[in-house]
Amino acid sequence: MGISRPSRPVLLTTAATAGALVLSALVPGSATADPTPRPVTREGSPLGDGRAAMTPEAAAERALGSAPAPGLTDERGRGYPRERKLTVPAENSTDKSIKLGLTPYHGIAPKLNELQRVGDRVSVEIAGRSAGGHQLYLVTVTAPESAREAARQERMRERIENAPAAAAKDKAIRASYKTPVFINNNIHGNEWEGTDAALKLIEKLAKAKDRKSRSLLAHNRLYFNITANPDGRIAGTRANAAGFDLNRDFVTASQPEARAIREIAVAKQPAVMIDLHGYVNGTLIEPTTPPHGENYEYDLFLKNSYANALGMEAAVNGLGYTQEKDGVKPAVIPFRDQEEGWDDWPPIFTPQYLPFHGAVATHTIEFPMQVNNAAYEREPVAELRRRAAINVDIAGAAMRASVDYADRHRTSLIADQIEVFRRGATGAKQGPVSEETVPGVPGIGPEDVYTTTFPRAYVIPAAGRGQRSATAAARLVDHLLANDVRVERAGHRFRLGGTTYPRGSYVVDMHQPKRGLANVMLADGRDISGKVSAMYDISGWSLGRLWGASVVSVKKGDLDRVRAREVRAASRVGQVAPRGDLRLRLDDPREIAAVNFLLAEGVSVRRDRDGSALVPSSARRTAAVAAQRYDVEFDATKAKGGAALHRTRVAAAVTPGELFALREMNFDVTPVSTAVLNAGFDWRGTDALFVSAGLDHDKLDATARAGLDRFLTGGGGLVGRGAAGAALNADAGLLAVRPVEGNGDANGVVRVANRGGTVTGGAPAHSFVYSPMWFTGLGSGVRVEQRYGSGDLLVSGHWRAVADGTGGPSAAAGRACVVSGTARGAGVVLFGTEPLFRDHPKGAFPQVGRALLSVDRRHSA
Repeated sequence: MGISRPSRPVLLTTAATAGALVLSALVPGSATADPTPRPVTREGSPLGDGRAAMTPEAAAERALGSAPAPGLTDERGRGYPRERKLTVPAENSTDKSIKLGLTPYHGIAPKLNELQRVGDRVSVEIAGRSAGGHQLYLVTVTAPESAREAARQERMRERIENAPAAAAKDKAIRASYKTPVFINNNIHGNEWEGTDAALKLIEKLAKAKDRKSRSLLAHNRLYFNITANPDGRIAGTRANAAGFDLNRDFVTASQPEARAIREIAVAKQPAVMIDLHGYVNGTLIEPTTPPHGENYEYDLFLKNSYANALGMEAAVNGLGYTQEKDGVKPAVIPFRDQEEGWDDWPPIFTPQYLPFHGAVATHTIEFPMQVNNAAYEREPVAELRRRAAINVDIAGAAMRASVDYADRHRTSLIADQIEVFRRGATGAKQGPVSEETVPGVPGIGPEDVYTTTFPRAYVIPAAGRGQRSATAAARLVDHLLANDVRVERAGHRFRLGGTTYPRGSYVVDMHQPKRGLANVMLADGRDISGKVSAMYDISGWSLGRLWGASVVSVKKGDLDRVRAREVRAASRVGQVAPRGDLRLRLDDPREIAAVNFLLAEGVSVRRDRDGSALVPSSARRTAAVAAQRYDVEFDATKAKGGAALHRTRVAAAVTPGELFALREMNFDVTPVSTAVLNAGFDWRGTDALFVSAGLDHDKLDATARAGLDRFLTGGGGLVGRGAAGAALNADAGLLAVRPVEGNGDANGVVRVANRGGTVTGGAPAHSFVYSPMWFTGLGSGVRVEQRYGSGDLLVSGHWRAVADGTGGPSAAAGRACVVSGTARGAGVVLFGTEPLFRDHPKGAFPQVGRALLSVDRRHSA
């Protein structure tokens, strides 16, 4: 009451280049908000430099492996320390850390082996392997525990989550439960310094003999993910070896590094976490500007995050660095110091994902002195090392302050974590933030209030009751379970919310501890275009709408009458009809993968009018292998089908996420780019060209241009996405369409209307857009495969018109967003949507898969 709200200066640009806030160096070695808006470029996109994704196939294969991180589960039941002699990697003189005077990846294992020998406080577990095959080291620092004591700690941890009302009254938890603190480092590979700060802090704690340190480790467990992205650390890249920005992957968890962090979150249940990044000057310390994730228990979160931020700010500023002497500006807390532009809306970032597992104080920390990208190449080694040393110092200060905060407030932190789980388990309402509910946090206003209304349950119907794809349903259920969301399966037909569902339907009871995570994945989300002028990253992501399964939100209902049992895994779908010819619906990426497997095995497959695949009964044995391998269902059919399908070999000038998705669908893919074609490319091994990035017709030399033209006029197919795909179509003189680009900052889940047939048969009624596009001026022979929905087409996300009033959703409504046709002998499909974005909208993947299988005219029957 009566607290004046401090001014929140507007952060004038929120454009993201390579996924990071665009920054400029106004003082030596610094980065600060740039007042000049710049175009958004998705992370990993090669649009700015003419290169396409060239991810090694081996990295994609490793990333596609879905096995959980074995090290954490294998270690349960043991006490601490859990010593492990690490295998030391071969020395790599090209490791980009070396130039900065930092620890190369091959130097981490020897250091950890040494620290484990110092005493009995340091343990090392293997949390998994990166896409590039490097081990991920999880270090625990705590006072020794017997196996019996470790088991007791685990029982208390489970009680906090699974019986929160009882845990709130448990005196043993208040007295002796160790507060879990998680420090995540180097998730962006070329933001190195958190790793070195962590190693220094671990060494200090391992050797400390003072009373305060002994008390700290007796009451807390400190977990350090030493480098979350060893691939990028070695290569000096933001992304991992598969080309993914790992700090955008937590909704989908497509990459093994993200899955390892997910397992840490589930197994260790941190109350406090910090994620170390660079480079923003002054040091940026979350909490964030609006909009705030509506599924959080944000009152509990803001109370702790803001208080911890103040402590980190004091520690960082207390190091004594100044702008005049060192080029270091004072620390910044966005919630307090900025109006908008650095939000915590999407749960794709580590600190925005961890709250759903009980963390009540999480932070991105951006240390100030730039040493990556152009600075890495431009600055003298001595200057780079000076900057890196400052960053290590600042990262260490943030770590020590967070650990001290957790130690001082461990009782209230655990009480708040328990309350998060209690609200979820009992279906209690969220507590809106205000100066009364979050005392001590100045400046809270109505722009900070984001809450949601949780449904009573979600139902994922079994096949036969509106379920689009049993395969998609099984994948979604397994994904929810991997995220520690509870799912039940009904043993009988039941009625809920006025609708009857068949036996075998899945039910997500929203009275559960991690309801926020269940809702953040399954809900539609919200159109927040009117709330803020721009967003830091994506604003819509619904798995309920984009993963291809039917998901029903049930507002009210009596779940006690639903006879269901909790499941540990989805029921397997894969089966083959016992007699007759077979039909495989190509409505799911696994079904596309299965048909590509059949084609590679030499099976004769034909396409039905709705785009599904018809398989002769003579191939039943091979179909059975595919059914089990890809968990898909082959139905019996009497249809005879039309054109024969052939194994489609794809040349792809695409983003890393798209390349990954193509390989997930089992396409034989060769990455290409302008440079690859100019170097001489043999088109004889290619049936279709997919272009979305990195291929500019105007920059091809005469020989390369002629080769591309011969490929297309000779019957090769083109699938294009976005501006690059549309430009190549126009430059090659193919489909007569006029592409219209919408607001380049726009993204989200949109309603669409499908024509059906070869490309969009079986497609969902929703898709995803990022820098949306549509097509007008459709010439003769152009077929509209999909249109944006009429009226209010944006379900969730952020999509405004640009300054002159154009480019908004009203301009796109009802317009063609996917078109196809044949021109100059080439089959062409163009997408204005983004159906393969970050390996995310899996329900839309088959549209691209079907398109690639259909555009090759050289093999058409």
